[in-house]
Amino acid sequence: MWRDSFGDFKVPQSLRDAWRAEFEQLRQGVMTVLEYEVRFSELARHAPVLVATIRERVRRFIEGLHPSIHTSMARELKMDFTYQQAVSIARRVEGMFSRDREEREAKRSRETGHYIGARAPAACYGRGFVSRPVHSNLAAASGVPAPPRP
Repeated sequence: MWRDSFGDFKVPQSLRDAWRAEFEQLRQGVMTVLEYEVRFSELARHAPVLVATIRERVRRFIEGLHPSIHTSMARELKMDFTYQQAVSIARRVEGMFSRDREEREAKRSRETGHYIGARAPAACYGRGFVSRPVHSNLAAASGVPAPPRP
């Protein structure tokens, strides 16, 4: 970089071209929406012609989002939202997907027996003796035979 006659730093054209090309190819990928938004904003400064209007900035931002979030935001492309509103909506959609994924994983864990959740209902054996059946993979995994069930 060098300074122009006013003392301001000048960025070489090759670097500006590289930033513009990176901006044109920018996709969320594995980044969070927040990380993607930060990178998008950094690179957009170097490609103002590509985001000359708010509508164009919102369109480019949404199109670069992960396909699942992008699909969920299809109507925002047709409406007049500010850039910050689009970012906020994308973050909420990402949060919903994240919670849904966590719930599915927790449910899957409960179904495969790797989850210690609600206790089984009590069973009554003999005179008032209350016992809860033990369902454990520990005995089978250790090679020790499970005690016989009454």
